[in-house]
Amino acid sequence: MRLHELKNTPGATHRRKRVGRGEGSGRGKTSGRGGKGQTARSGGSIRPGFEGGQMPLYRKLPHRGFSNFRFRVEYPVVNVGDLERIDASVTEVGVQQLIAAGLLRSGETTVKILGDGELKRALKITATKFSGSAKAKIEQAGGQAIEA
Repeated sequence: MRLHELKNTPGATHRRKRVGRGEGSGRGKTSGRGGKGQTARSGGSIRPGFEGGQMPLYRKLPHRGFSNFRFRVEYPVVNVGDLERIDASVTEVGVQQLIAAGLLRSGETTVKILGDGELKRALKITATKFSGSAKAKIEQAGGQAIEA
């Protein structure tokens, strides 16, 4: 096969729509843009929620309460069961050991340990946060959960 023998799949290409070329074309006069006004102009677009200068609905309705969305802190999570992947010679686990084991991305400084899975050996784990079930499973295995 040569470059000049390549062809598009049938239906992959479409003819360009030639607008404004007479009434007989079906796309004459207003060229598919409807009537006159702001939306018929080139570059004419109105932002969502704009009501032509009338007081928009979202400004008429009362706003109550507080959203924590902008201020929340999201921690990367590691499950208790994943801690089994850490080298058996390691007894103290921190962020650096989790990065080395591939459980965290490099550069991350915070971590929350969650309680999914089982832990079969005693580990001294230092993390930013622990869930209640994670703390219980670590201590049940004979380890320590230290919040730092």
